[in-house]
Amino acid sequence: MSSQTIEITAQDGGRFTAYLAKPAQGSGPGLVLLQEIFGINDYMKSMADRYAEEGYVVLVPDLFWRMKPGVVLGYGEADFAAALDLNARFDEPEALDDIAATLAALRALPEQAGKLGVIGYCLGGRLAMRTAASMDVDCAVSYYGVDLDAYLGEIATIRCPMVFHFAENDTFTPPETRANLEAAFAGKPLIEHYVYAGCDHAFATPERDHYDKPAALMAYSRTLSLLRKVLGPVYDLNRLWEMHCYYEFGTRDVDAVMPTMVAEPYVNHVPTMTGGVGHDQLKRFYKYHFVDSNPADTRLIPVSRTIGSDRVVDEFVFCATHDREIDWLLPGLKPTGKYFEVPMLAVIRFRGDKLYNEHIYWDQASVLVQIGVLDPTGLPVAGIQTAKKMIDETLPTNTLMPNWVSSEGKPV
Repeated sequence: MSSQTIEITAQDGGRFTAYLAKPAQGSGPGLVLLQEIFGINDYMKSMADRYAEEGYVVLVPDLFWRMKPGVVLGYGEADFAAALDLNARFDEPEALDDIAATLAALRALPEQAGKLGVIGYCLGGRLAMRTAASMDVDCAVSYYGVDLDAYLGEIATIRCPMVFHFAENDTFTPPETRANLEAAFAGKPLIEHYVYAGCDHAFATPERDHYDKPAALMAYSRTLSLLRKVLGPVYDLNRLWEMHCYYEFGTRDVDAVMPTMVAEPYVNHVPTMTGGVGHDQLKRFYKYHFVDSNPADTRLIPVSRTIGSDRVVDEFVFCATHDREIDWLLPGLKPTGKYFEVPMLAVIRFRGDKLYNEHIYWDQASVLVQIGVLDPTGLPVAGIQTAKKMIDETLPTNTLMPNWVSSEGKPV
């Protein structure tokens, strides 16, 4: 992706700046990101860059330009006080006019192709809702918008698909406010809303005290699902994952594997915590500890595949003979010559048309039992039976549960 600062002409003839991020493909659907009360700071730019990586042409307008152009604030005490002062003096009707001018400017860009959406955070979350209620946009997303209850009447005029993200412990949107909003959402199937348990305001901002990574990832995935469904672009994630696996297990070509991934990807094999974070560490892992570490007879039996807007969930059985030291699966264990089969689950996340990360799960105890280094006697673990039952559900169930016989004949 590439970025630059451009100028936009306001409806009253003034001029203000906006941060523009463009996708590597050169064109795509349009997105307007609406700022928090901290101006176009590093967080807003990073989100614009991320959405550009997803395939969107993104504009982030300077909504404080009428008071002080080029505001860039952090989250320390002094900057927070300055942000609150700017928020108190903020002229919202003029800002809405500036958002309309930004949408017009985005539509006029040669790189913008197709539909437009808007995403806002905090102050921007409220503005995103009001934009969806009064302007021609194709979808909208509000992250923990503040003072939404002051504009409940505008919800009725929202005609585009919209997602609201709320934090359970957000004092700016307490339970009674959420209840009022949910009542206003009733009967509007185009509006989705989610509450993130245990989270507080600004849970999606890494630099903030209340940052909650799992909630931020979940909210981002839900946001992207809306964008893909309404705006596109839609990528063939199945084909991208198939090609990645072909280079890993078919040709075993690390130099072909890496271009299927983003510039700084990561992989985590959860049971053994093997993999790599970042291009160089991951390429080192693939080159010296994965691709040629796989046994000669390695094969994968597909069981199921679920494809979402930004990820693939792959269920399969990994089959191989322990004919070499398998660094990523059985690190430090010399070859036993034993054959094994183990169910695996891969969660593969994408950014745009590139793999971003992989989380791979399996039952390590089952593998250790099958290669003869773990005695299952008295332990609730099984060997190759776990793989066999994955494929044939009619095989015996509850064989590891001694108490199963205690319910025999009891009413159900």
